[in-house]
Amino acid sequence: MKNSLETRLGMFVALAMIAAFIILELIGGVNIFKPGYHLNAQFKNIQELKVGDPVKMAGVPVGQVERINLAENKVEVLLRLNKDAPIKTDSKATVKFAGLLGQNYVSIDFGTAGAPRLEAGQTIATTEQPDLSAMMAKLDDVATGVQNLTKSFTGDKIDNLLGPFTDFMKQNNPKLSAIIGNMQSVSAQIAEGKGTVGKLIYEDALYNSAYASVSNLQDTATEIKQAVAKAQGIIDQVNAGQGTIGKLVKDDALYRESTASMSNLKEILQKINQGQGSVGKLVNDQEFYKNAKLSLQKIDKATESLEDTGPLSVVGTIVGKLF
Repeated sequence: MKNSLETRLGMFVALAMIAAFIILELIGGVNIFKPGYHLNAQFKNIQELKVGDPVKMAGVPVGQVERINLAENKVEVLLRLNKDAPIKTDSKATVKFAGLLGQNYVSIDFGTAGAPRLEAGQTIATTEQPDLSAMMAKLDDVATGVQNLTKSFTGDKIDNLLGPFTDFMKQNNPKLSAIIGNMQSVSAQIAEGKGTVGKLIYEDALYNSAYASVSNLQDTATEIKQAVAKAQGIIDQVNAGQGTIGKLVKDDALYRESTASMSNLKEILQKINQGQGSVGKLVNDQEFYKNAKLSLQKIDKATESLEDTGPLSVVGTIVGKLF
């Protein structure tokens, strides 16, 4: 190979290009030598974001802006991220600026711990930052309002505002002086411990009464706790089947006896309904009913005949019957 001028020039250009790529890689201008993946992001306003601006997580560069396009009333931004950048499905991207004159960049938060990672080609959620121009315009409006307000306080207007107040103070000067004097007198009496307010502040009677009341409340609370503890002990005994109430609640003997008694009573009632036994015959036998009815009729007639005879005749009749 001839060591000609063209050969030396070509080698110089090649070495210059290699050096340029290495320098850009070292300063973060390009990531051609680093493996990575792409994510899409859509913003309403990218705040002067440019291709090549960095993508950061917690201030650490993890990629850069590779392409910016307009589509469907939004700005589509293609982000090229390092392979090890932990972008989660609930992470959000925001266009921020490092300062009033600083470089814009895309900030991505960490997302929720344990959330899956975004795959290459997916779209990351975004949030919008307030427009700096709109904020400056609002600040300008506020400054204009403050300026107009300060201009409104001219000497003439201040006199118009303070004039009635000054006249009121002059007209009511004696009354205001008396009020201030009374307030001084009242405050002096309070400071000396006089009057209701002064006694409340300086005497210990109210404190002692309040302390006694609190002590009584504490004693009452202690008694209530003891009563609740005793009630709980009784409930525990009942649950354990101890004592009369506990046996009534827990022991099955009373239930069995009651069940047996009800069964016996049911059988007795059935026998009575069937006319069995003395009571059953009395309830169901029609002959007994007829005999009882006839007997009552005879007694009724006998009483009527006794009413017709005199007392002596009745006595004689009874004596005659007996003897």
